Amino acid sequence: MLLKGKNAIVTGGSRGIGLAIVKELLEEGAAVYYISRSRGEHQKEMENIAESAGTSVYWKEGDVSGESIAEVIDVIIKEAGTVDILINNAGITRDGLIFRMKTDDWDEVLSVNLRSAFFTCRQLARIMIKQRSGVIVNISSIVGITGNAGQTNYSASKAGLIGFSKSLAKEVASRGVRVNVVAPGFVETDMTKKIGEKAREALKAQIPLGRTAQPEEIASAVVFLASDRASYITGQVLIVDGGMAI
Repeated sequence: MLLKGKNAIVTGGSRGIGLAIVKELLEEGAAVYYISRSRGEHQKEMENIAESAGTSVYWKEGDVSGESIAEVIDVIIKEAGTVDILINNAGITRDGLIFRMKTDDWDEVLSVNLRSAFFTCRQLARIMIKQRSGVIVNISSIVGITGNAGQTNYSASKAGLIGFSKSLAKEVASRGVRVNVVAPGFVETDMTKKIGEKAREALKAQIPLGRTAQPEEIASAVVFLASDRASYITGQVLIVDGGMAI
């Protein structure tokens, strides 16, 4: 097991990519605390995986976009004793062309997707620096690199997350803390299921591998970066998009 004995926090871990990340972290032996607004429908499944791996999973209710998330993380730190891995996965979309986009749609996406990472990293970076070890993996998106019409807010938040991560990596590297980014392409989740079939087929046509990704394929990249197998990797963006951005 790659992560046996490690304690991990995952934001937005109740469904989609976040759920897949929680499952794979558990399978690799980590104890996982996942933060979301609701418990979701997969708690029992996660508990079964944790039991089989000899570890534990815990749900903590929290709104990652507000500074109150610090209180949730304080509770986790007291319970766990230390945190070794932070995965900032929470994200939303509020798509629309810019001349139709409401200010609230801009603010909410930037708050959940980018501002939340500032709050969690500010708090946990202090702890990781003191213990002289730790890994942060932030989940961006290929549209944070290429852009996408109708997603100026989402693309800006994901591009910002890349710049944020590279800067943070430089700040904490000397203390043994690594910060990296995973940038998924088109992934089969509840969020992407809202896209119409015609648009889905058009997107698939842009992917050299000819198919969309499964959440587990993104989770595998995250777990790799969180493990000691990536011990000399920091400040990098791992694109997992089936060749979409080639």
